[in-house]
Amino acid sequence: MSQVEKLRSAFESGKELTEAQISGQYKIKAPRAVIHTLRHGYGLAIYANRKVNARGFETTKYRLGNPSKAIVAAGFRAMAAGI
Repeated sequence: MSQVEKLRSAFESGKELTEAQISGQYKIKAPRAVIHTLRHGYGLAIYANRKVNARGFETTKYRLGNPSKAIVAAGFRAMAAGI
């Protein structure tokens, strides 16, 4: 199983991960590039949520989400308009 597939299955199982966790646990050197691949190559709705950790530093956690019907409809309208 490739690194991308391992990360994909982690997100599908409900994990919420930071870039550092993705790098460390899945040995991925460019986490943002893999997130981009999951979003655009696989069509997954990977959300980036800002969180404050225990030390008071702001981090970004990624998770798999379910877009609302309104968001999906807006995307289809934008594609139809050629945007």
